Amino acid sequence: MDLDFDLAKRTREFAYTDTNFSYLSALVKARSGINLSDAKRELVYGRVAKRLRSLGFTTFDQYCDFLEQGNEEELTHFINAITTNVTDFFRENHHFEFLSNTWLPELMADKAEAEGSDKRRLRIWSAGCSSGEEPYSIAITLRENIPDIHRWDIKILATDLDSSIVEKAQAGIYPLERVRDLPQAHLKRWFRLGLGGNTGTASVCDEIKRMVTFKTLNLMEEWPIKGPFDAIFCRNVIIYFDKPTRATMINRFEKMLEVGAYFFIGHSESLFGANKSFKLVGRTIHRKVDL
Repeated sequence: MDLDFDLAKRTREFAYTDTNFSYLSALVKARSGINLSDAKRELVYGRVAKRLRSLGFTTFDQYCDFLEQGNEEELTHFINAITTNVTDFFRENHHFEFLSNTWLPELMADKAEAEGSDKRRLRIWSAGCSSGEEPYSIAITLRENIPDIHRWDIKILATDLDSSIVEKAQAGIYPLERVRDLPQAHLKRWFRLGLGGNTGTASVCDEIKRMVTFKTLNLMEEWPIKGPFDAIFCRNVIIYFDKPTRATMINRFEKMLEVGAYFFIGHSESLFGANKSFKLVGRTIHRKVDL
């Protein structure tokens, strides 16, 4: 008798076995590159159980059989359910302080004498943008620190694996508790309080939203992106990959950056020994150098 199955039958709404978890974690790895350890067993149950209820299944065996049939729509729902989306405006604020105090003054000085809009081109990629707080924080930082921003050709690309969260990010509407800790100056200038049916929310103003283009993108697949970028934010994303996948991903990002461009990663991540083209210049801030 499968003891795990017997225990699940008595304590869980849905029967859930080791075989189920192994299948689902392997599928997540194959589709997204995310590596789920045994410690994520209950997280997988909790998130996937919602899909079983939605579909009317009574066991994880039924759901796994359904996924095995290759239904792309449900595979997308499954990956979206597993993907972790935790973020805040100006999260890991030292990165935005670096933009304000170091990179942007340096950038404006370098391009002050440049002729033509092509010389004032600025491209930034928020890879793993979640619900949009990161790219909008970048856009606000640029707006507040580039006095002649109307003379610049600036584009911020924001991508995420989770198609449903990308839709929410594009809408740019947040519960008030998500923006409550922002400085009042930011709230007054860059957000609009919701009215009527949107009472209790704040929306990012159109001036900021126009700077960001949102796309659904699986980092494990082909990147239909030209680049090069002046900066890439990929924070708290590569930590979910195993070591070989992480190394491959970092090399792909490096190729999308110009020499002198910056690569921002999460507080618990490291590029140590991963790619010699990156030089550590600040806390989880790396710069591509010319070897």
